[in-house]
Amino acid sequence: MQAGALLVDVREQNEYDDVHADGAQLIPLSEFEARYTELPKDADLVMICRSGARSARAGEFLAQHGYSKVANLTGGTNAWVEAGLPSVKGQG
Repeated sequence: MQAGALLVDVREQNEYDDVHADGAQLIPLSEFEARYTELPKDADLVMICRSGARSARAGEFLAQHGYSKVANLTGGTNAWVEAGLPSVKGQG
């Protein structure tokens, strides 16, 4: 992940509460079309979900709406946790 990039988790609240990458901002895919303008167009955005499918859809949506610095985290939160990267567990 790029230094200074904004990590955007598009899973639902209960999934986020179970475990999420430390520092990830939650914008559930179910609310994404209504809330995507909360994300800065000039920032590097890294989309994350459980395994990479939903975040890929969110990234494609952003690209269609003029966001050019968007990446998808391959493997999603599962890969993040398995790699031992900083995460927050059990907020729910």
